[in-house]
Amino acid sequence: MVLGLLLSTTAAGAAGIQVLTVPANDSSPAISGAVWYPCATAAETLKLGPYLLSAAKDCPIAGTKLPLVVISHGRTGSFLGHRDTAQALADAGFVVAAISHPGDNARDSSRTDELSAFIDRPADIRRLVDYMLGTWSGASAIDAGRIGFFGFSRGGYTGLVMVGANPRFGPGIGMCAGQASTLCKQVREGKLAPLAHDGRIKAAVIADPLSIFFTKTSFDDVRVPIQLWRSEGGGDGVTPESVAAVADELPMRTAVRTVPNARHFAFLPPCPNEVASSVPEICTDPPGFDRAAFHREFNAQVVDFFRQTLR
Repeated sequence: MVLGLLLSTTAAGAAGIQVLTVPANDSSPAISGAVWYPCATAAETLKLGPYLLSAAKDCPIAGTKLPLVVISHGRTGSFLGHRDTAQALADAGFVVAAISHPGDNARDSSRTDELSAFIDRPADIRRLVDYMLGTWSGASAIDAGRIGFFGFSRGGYTGLVMVGANPRFGPGIGMCAGQASTLCKQVREGKLAPLAHDGRIKAAVIADPLSIFFTKTSFDDVRVPIQLWRSEGGGDGVTPESVAAVADELPMRTAVRTVPNARHFAFLPPCPNEVASSVPEICTDPPGFDRAAFHREFNAQVVDFFRQTLR
């Protein structure tokens, strides 16, 4: 995708935005995404794929000792899936980095239905944090002691693993039926290595997490504050009951924020017409549900949570 300038506006001060690439390593491919961050330059209307964003492209970062929030999308999503939340956080003084998970994103779904997609997601986010604190051009402006996580659906699963949850992959797991991969062999033999956790993450917002691989003891090591959201209608393998079960099993008391009359994909921002016509299942809401109004309130609560927990 090419980040292009359409027109300038007169707003003073805006979220800055940069395209990012986490370099490949010996065992994993490069990861694409974007960074939103505080900026003193006037906003511009930018087009990225079918989406319009109000941001300042490649402007100098404003501020020091800034908190970082990393974002993980849902099944076959992209780094733009939570663009409005990223911008709201950047406008509030956060650096925000979002990626497209390799093999499980809108452009490349080659591993979406494979167990490896779940194994590699936490490692992807750990590599992202390493990159943001290391070789990213604005790394010196980040406070490494104030890192948060935002995740939706499979991204919610990813975040729970990152903060200490341990999924259980039993030998009879459906994703390994008939599979002779090394990974599935390790699962059947009970020799799968523990997934990547990251103690640098100090708080997490989790929306409609996919929890099929968690058991009652999966969350014993989770110790960070979590803001947990669920849609009233659920969808895509997530139910209101499954999210409530996660809340019940977390060691720290965690209330569930329920979004009335909402389905699973309500946590994605309103769709432009081009997207709504091509994938109506993620863009259509029940009668009477105002997704734009919900996102204004949702983003405000996400910003407030991270302000409180990443002081």
